[in-house]
Amino acid sequence: MSRLAQTHGLTDVQMEILSTVRDFVDKEIIPVATELEHRDEYPQDIVDGLKELGLFGLMIPEEYGGLGESLLTYALCVEEIARGWMSVSGIINTHFIVAYMLKQHGTQEQKDHFLPRMAAGDIRGAFSMSEPALGSDVSAISSKAVRDGDEYVLNGQKMWLTNGGTSSLVAVLVKSDEGHPEGTAAHKSMTTFLVEKEPGFGEVRPGLTIPGKIDKMGYKGVDTTELIMDGLRVPADRVLGGVTGRGFYQMMDGVEVGRVNVAARGCGVAQRAFELGVQYAQQRHTFGKQIAQHQAIQFKLAEMATKVEAAHAMMVNAARKKDSGERNDLEAGMAKYLASEYCKEVVEDAFRIHGGYGFSKEYEIERLYREAPMLLIGEGTAEIQKMIIGRRLLEEYRFQG
Repeated sequence: MSRLAQTHGLTDVQMEILSTVRDFVDKEIIPVATELEHRDEYPQDIVDGLKELGLFGLMIPEEYGGLGESLLTYALCVEEIARGWMSVSGIINTHFIVAYMLKQHGTQEQKDHFLPRMAAGDIRGAFSMSEPALGSDVSAISSKAVRDGDEYVLNGQKMWLTNGGTSSLVAVLVKSDEGHPEGTAAHKSMTTFLVEKEPGFGEVRPGLTIPGKIDKMGYKGVDTTELIMDGLRVPADRVLGGVTGRGFYQMMDGVEVGRVNVAARGCGVAQRAFELGVQYAQQRHTFGKQIAQHQAIQFKLAEMATKVEAAHAMMVNAARKKDSGERNDLEAGMAKYLASEYCKEVVEDAFRIHGGYGFSKEYEIERLYREAPMLLIGEGTAEIQKMIIGRRLLEEYRFQG
């Protein structure tokens, strides 16, 4: 294990899991990540390896065939995987958000039906909140579900689905007016539907189309797509939890897990950037000595390492808070905000240390430089995180005048 970003108080089982994942990252991900990323190729062999390790069932309870591990264990595994290639961590993140939502909010029938196959990796999950016109304003969702006997008919367009093509189960948030009279607050008239589909692109089931992959600056390999519903019929028993109007709360609960995950990704990418920077600084010579011996570079390395440590500590704190059963939106928001901002800064400093070579696609830091910006917007922008943090602080420190 590296000297940076150590986590105290882990069990022997947690340490063994993390050691196994780190070995897998070093041997199976880092050597091929840049080549696959440049080709925008889905890392099927890596995903198959994660399936063999049982990582798709990491947080799913043992009674459903999973490992029953904590959010902390999962976040630390994500940190290691993102250190190898952030796109791979995205493949398992959306899967686990859906599995977590099912575990916390699903009916017993839904848990029995989906979780064992999700634990085995035979069903891959994706979730969908965003739409082309709403960005961070979830209350502006226009996709809609209308009851028709024992089914609902869904219409609308969703955006930014990670695993949109490769998934076989999508948790979709839409408006549903049934039982919610006009004037009901928007967040109380939303419902999450569990939509099963065939993996792939085009019409993947009647009324549901997954167009081709969105071409992105970074975060390649993993498929990011739209989702178009045109008369999509979904059985009423596929309403998450069996009751309409709870979708917003279910999704926000899942997003808290997602924000810890994004923080963990930021920590992992920052760690890798530091490793690349400190290594190159000892290989490159200028003015008769290693550039690592120049004070300006030492200052950069000191700042980078401190940011890696601080982000890791906040991520661990947010995960442990969620595991305790306590509300953690404040901690998750802080961790996501700090880790993503620090990740961007550490990656840029490593890029600067590489000088002109950092601009070359032959060097790994070039890939990290394109990947880091996604963390600034994924699972809520920095501005959204600061809004959440500010509101929660005012709740905690309400002035009694």
